[in-house]
Amino acid sequence: MSTFLSILTGMALILALFALAQRLMGFQAQKPGDYARCEPAMDIRKHLSGPIRCEGVIYGPNGRVSSRFTADMEGRWDDNRGVLAEHFSYDSGTKQDREWRLTIGNDGRIIAEADDLVGTGSGKQEGNAVQLRYTIRLPESAGGHALEVTDWLYLVDDKTIVNRSQFRKFGVKVAELVATMRRVEV
Repeated sequence: MSTFLSILTGMALILALFALAQRLMGFQAQKPGDYARCEPAMDIRKHLSGPIRCEGVIYGPNGRVSSRFTADMEGRWDDNRGVLAEHFSYDSGTKQDREWRLTIGNDGRIIAEADDLVGTGSGKQEGNAVQLRYTIRLPESAGGHALEVTDWLYLVDDKTIVNRSQFRKFGVKVAELVATMRRVEV
């Protein structure tokens, strides 16, 4: 019995160390300041303004693509307050609309609101990157779960943003999104 307990204790220690390593070295360990000196500098009032086309994939918990999507977005700003309207079309035929209400402070801090968020989200833009953290409530058709989300937007050039997001439930990654957002010339 003591050998079994030793094995169990060892496995628990290994899992705890793995979880700690993920938090210190992985996606979750990034901070906006890590990108402070990276160019070109992103200003969401400029780079999330006007018509935007988005294409991406969602990976499920097994790491395989579970969904593909496109989205047409439109950003409108009045000084430091903006609205980003999103119209998603998924490969399953499902459609989804979301309207983000964003406020950016002079220090780059962002407050984010949307109807399917639990509370408000927060984030920061610094250098060529933006980080947003929020809790989203999935539609009832998708289980109605509340997931913790971390979004990272990386400005590649003046017209292209790469978005990487992770979705977690009880701290465990259950999905990841990777998308490209490009401003549409009118």
